[in-house]
Amino acid sequence: MAPSPFMDQDPAAIAAPQKQSGVPADREMQRVLRTAPIESFSIDDPFDTRLAHWKHAPFHEVVLPMSDHVIMTYLGPMQRLERRSGRQYSTGMGRRGSITFIPAGSSSRWDIHGPMEIVQLYLAPELLEQVARECPGPTKPLIESTVRPDNIMSTLLEMTLNSAGGLVHLDALYRQQLATLIAIHIVKTHSGLAEMASKAYGGLSPSVLRMSLERLSSENEDDFSLGALAEAANLSRFHFCRAFKKSTGLTPHEWLRQRRMEQAVAMLRDSAMPITDIAGVLGYATLTAFSVAFKRHTGLTPSEWRRTAG
Repeated sequence: MAPSPFMDQDPAAIAAPQKQSGVPADREMQRVLRTAPIESFSIDDPFDTRLAHWKHAPFHEVVLPMSDHVIMTYLGPMQRLERRSGRQYSTGMGRRGSITFIPAGSSSRWDIHGPMEIVQLYLAPELLEQVARECPGPTKPLIESTVRPDNIMSTLLEMTLNSAGGLVHLDALYRQQLATLIAIHIVKTHSGLAEMASKAYGGLSPSVLRMSLERLSSENEDDFSLGALAEAANLSRFHFCRAFKKSTGLTPHEWLRQRRMEQAVAMLRDSAMPITDIAGVLGYATLTAFSVAFKRHTGLTPSEWRRTAG
C-alpha cells in the first residue's frame, strides 16, 4: 500500500492520516451546536462528502476529534470567536469572506460569543489525499486555520449551498465539481508550507495577542491607546496595527467597536436601564451617535433591538 502523502510530517502539526478515527463531523456539530441544521445534503460523490447549513446560539464547548475535515464560512452578521488547541490560541471575527478549517482528528476549545449562521462542508481525508497525490512536488501536513480571509473558498461554499433548483443530475454533478475544487483549494492553501509562509508574514504571537485583547477589554482608557498597545508589543504603531489585523481580521479600533456592541447588546437585555445611560457608559457623546453605530452593526436601532429581544 502506498504511504499517505500527508504522513511525512512535523509531529507538532495537525495532519490527515489515511484512516482517521473520530466521530462523523455532522454528528459532532449537532452535539456542540445543540440544534439541527436548517438544511443538509450529501454531495453524492464516492467520498460521502456532505454539506450543512446552521444557525446556532452562542456556545463554549470542546469539539471532539472528527473523522472528517470541516471547512466552513460565515453568512450572518460578523461575530467574535476564540479557539484554543493545546498551547495555540486564535481569535477573530467570523464574517462573510472568511473561512475556518478544522482538520480531521483535531480537537479544540471554542468560545462563540454570539449567534452565528454558517455553512460547513465535511470532506473525507481520502478525498484530500487523492488530490495531494495528483499534485506534483512534495506535500505538507494540513494545518488548521481560524477565520482566515479567503473569498475564493467562501464563494465556493456558498455556491455549493445554493446549487439546488435545476435538473437533479446536473445539480449533483455541479456539487461534485465544487467539492473537488474546494478540496484542491484546501491542499493549495492549508499545507504546512503555505501556513509557515503566512505566519512569517507577521501576525502577533499568541501571548502578545492575548495581552493586547486583555488591554483592549480594560476599563482603563490608557490601556487601549494605540501607542500603549504598540509599546507593550515592542512594535511601531504601523507594524502593530498590521500584525493585529493579520491575527484577528480587524484593526484595534474595529475590534474595540465590536466589543462595545457586544456590551451594548448585554446592557439592552436589562429593560430597566435607559438607552441614554447605555450610550454614556459605552463612551458615546450622544444618543444619536450610539444609535447610528448600533444600527450599522445589527441592522436595528437600540430601541428596535430591545423590543425585538423582549
